[in-house]
Amino acid sequence: MVGEFKALSTYTTPDRYPIPRIHEKLTQLSQDKLITAMGALKGLHQNVSTDVAKKLLRIIVHCGIFEYLRMPFGIKNAPSHYQRMMNTIFPEELSEG
Repeated sequence: MVGEFKALSTYTTPDRYPIPRIHEKLTQLSQDKLITAMGALKGLHQNVSTDVAKKLLRIIVHCGIFEYLRMPFGIKNAPSHYQRMMNTIFPEELSEG
């Protein structure tokens, strides 16, 4: 199921949490001696929606009304929320140095 959240985005206050620039991260990686990878499949879906957000993220389909229990793709502030979550969970791994 896919929701269309453009109308909601017009009323959403932008979250200005800093997202790393890919060029800077690739430059940093080129200087590292050890590089590991972590799969982040469905990473946005790891953020649990608040009760207020669940009501705003309702979608209507032919078989009923559904609420997203976790953050779906297409939300204006989803990338910022995801980056904040990663920085909270992995502060040492994501530090520059």
